[in-house]
Amino acid sequence: MAATKIIDAPRNGHEMAPLNTRARGDGTHGVTIVLTAPQRNSVQSVDIPGEPDRAAWSGKMQFFLSIIGYSVGLGNIWRFPYLCQQNGGGAFLIPFMIMLILEGIPLFLIELGIGQRMRLGALGVWNTIHPWLGGIGISSCIVTLFVALYYNVIITWVFYYLFNSFRYPLPWSSCPLNGTGFEVEECAKSSETTYFWYRTTLDAAPSMDEPGGLKWWIVLCLLLSWTIVFFIVMKGIQSSGKVVYFTSLFPYIVLTIFFIRGITLRGAGAGLMHMYTPKVEKLLEPTVWLDAATQVFYSFGLAFGSLIAFGSYNTPKNNCVRDVLLVSVCNAVTAIYASVVIFAILGFKATVNVDRCEAGNIEILAKNALLPFKNATSEEYKLAMHKLNDTEYNALQLSECSLSKELDNAAEGTGLAFIVFTQAIVELPGAPFWAVLFFTMLLSLGLGSQIGILEGMLCTLFDIDIVKRVKKQHVTGVVCVFCFIVGFIFCTGAGEYWLKMFDSFAGTIGLVVVALMEMIAVIFIYGHERFTEDIYQMTGYRPGLYWQMTWRYIGPVIMVCILASSVVFMAIRNPTYGAWNAELGVVEQKNYPNWVMGIALAMILAGVLPMPIVFLMRSFQCLKVDLDIHQGSIRRNETTASTKEMIDNDDDNMSPDMPPQDSLAATRFTIGDFEQRTALVVQTNKDDDEDDDSNDFSGPALGGHVKTQSDFSDDDEEDKPMTMRMMMMRPTTTTTILKPNAKTNAKATTPLNQLGSNHLNVPTSRKQNYNNKKDAYDV
Repeated sequence: MAATKIIDAPRNGHEMAPLNTRARGDGTHGVTIVLTAPQRNSVQSVDIPGEPDRAAWSGKMQFFLSIIGYSVGLGNIWRFPYLCQQNGGGAFLIPFMIMLILEGIPLFLIELGIGQRMRLGALGVWNTIHPWLGGIGISSCIVTLFVALYYNVIITWVFYYLFNSFRYPLPWSSCPLNGTGFEVEECAKSSETTYFWYRTTLDAAPSMDEPGGLKWWIVLCLLLSWTIVFFIVMKGIQSSGKVVYFTSLFPYIVLTIFFIRGITLRGAGAGLMHMYTPKVEKLLEPTVWLDAATQVFYSFGLAFGSLIAFGSYNTPKNNCVRDVLLVSVCNAVTAIYASVVIFAILGFKATVNVDRCEAGNIEILAKNALLPFKNATSEEYKLAMHKLNDTEYNALQLSECSLSKELDNAAEGTGLAFIVFTQAIVELPGAPFWAVLFFTMLLSLGLGSQIGILEGMLCTLFDIDIVKRVKKQHVTGVVCVFCFIVGFIFCTGAGEYWLKMFDSFAGTIGLVVVALMEMIAVIFIYGHERFTEDIYQMTGYRPGLYWQMTWRYIGPVIMVCILASSVVFMAIRNPTYGAWNAELGVVEQKNYPNWVMGIALAMILAGVLPMPIVFLMRSFQCLKVDLDIHQGSIRRNETTASTKEMIDNDDDNMSPDMPPQDSLAATRFTIGDFEQRTALVVQTNKDDDEDDDSNDFSGPALGGHVKTQSDFSDDDEEDKPMTMRMMMMRPTTTTTILKPNAKTNAKATTPLNQLGSNHLNVPTSRKQNYNNKKDAYDV
């Protein structure tokens, strides 16, 4: 057997590092081994053995527009204006901005920064931080799937309205007539836009227990929606990155056109004054602050895994802090800007409705000789109304014409987009043109968010080794076909009821729990100091007190409050849904059937349970853990007492060219209390040179080329310095570590080939028990 002494040689990341120059305090020196994973610093695709090429943004603008298109979605148009109106008008901006600063921006940077640092999807990121946290990525993927199912249904409805917008006059501008020439009773009892929404578009069923059959026109629009989404995302950011130039910029063009037209309309000022007049007393209500925190959380699209995926396509030196601040400001400004546009138009609609109401009252008063003629002025009408007492008012069946009451009737969600705003569009000259513009804007907003949602889910799927071997087009096609088939439940008469159920249960508690676990994982397990150092290395900016306080204390507290309040409200308030009553022409609140609540509970559990399940299975090693989840993953494994001296993290005075201490790219081990000239003896049994590749240890987990026996010869190895890579690849090698014995001053030896059952010494079953188990990190 021959002994080879390690000498100084250029390091490639796998060799023995030079002796550390820092004394350990007792006059001796340590030997540091640095295992370094390949750095992913390529701007374009990165070639990694065992992984498909990782895509990258073609430019900064493409990344920024993708983030804007994902974050700025339908909620900015039909949710934020409603919250402002219901929660104190302009006063609501105070809690909204506070929650944006304390909750939204910090969590936004965590997701975008950790994705850029790891250059992995959601599943790979949490497995990197710790394999026990892998369930976070799975939960995020499941919740994202639920949201993608119903979010595309909204795009389906937008398509249906967009196609009908090319008709003149607009089909929702008047009630249809029955066989006798009168208006259909259901439409007469409600309104033109309400009838078109519930009867013509949805053909709404009376309840979820009586869904009716599939509506073929909705099925066709759903097929169109998923087909378009497939072609956009089938090649990842190479295809979707080009579409975002339209989906991100076009809504701002339409909003500006509507803004210019809206502020010139009669009643626009009244609508804006009604919305933004601050009601400061509302700030004392806890629900106002809860609504603000919830709106910030969902408007950024946090916890879907999409921000992590978008960040992973960035270059390592991208200034993600600047991106977070720009996107946050843009998101908030867009919400406020959209509110101005919406309420300017709604103010016009309310004014028109009040004029129509007054015209009806004037006609009644003129018939009863209370006004001299029907063309009375507004002052004459108000004077006549003032003279009436309550008895006369009720006897004449006059209507109450109040501008504030009309403005208070503003709706949210689908009610705002498909009922209230469509009625306002009808009153505009050239209504079809404005309808096409409005629904094209909604379509671009919906597609931008849907692209981000699917990209986050697909990026998570491609962190799984089995999925990596399949072309992305095929995986995307399977996902879209599956979602289309499941989406049939939204194509029945109870489709809107199912969508509201998914929106209330599938994407609420699960997302909040995932976001809370993400913050805990990065700040308290990965370490806020290490993450701060990562941000500094990537951007040159070191996060200060504001970031530390929001990451470590304020942000988690806000997330816990949102989670607790969501659970409490769900428990004390009996969940209901709005069902359409065709006989009365109104929406009635009904309780969810028990079997539907069972489905809702199953969705909540499906989004939460993967986290504890993966934690328990991996902590108790119920299943064999992969050795190579992805490139550069750090694994915490158990080892024997013979490697005890390798586990010393005190050795932190490294050479300038070595990776930083807190970087995941390097893992350090210090061997014993060696003297500075201590040699590592490698004893080689030359009789076993014909062994197979079972001892080849330089696989993808170490980032090296997989070599064969033919790559080595005795002559070459005698002439070259021994490196860690060569030591691990030598067949049938018995490596002996010499270490001093404190009591006998003798050197104890332990063959490394007796340390475990595989080359990284990862226990593959519960049956392997070692004495004096210690923790080590294997890269």
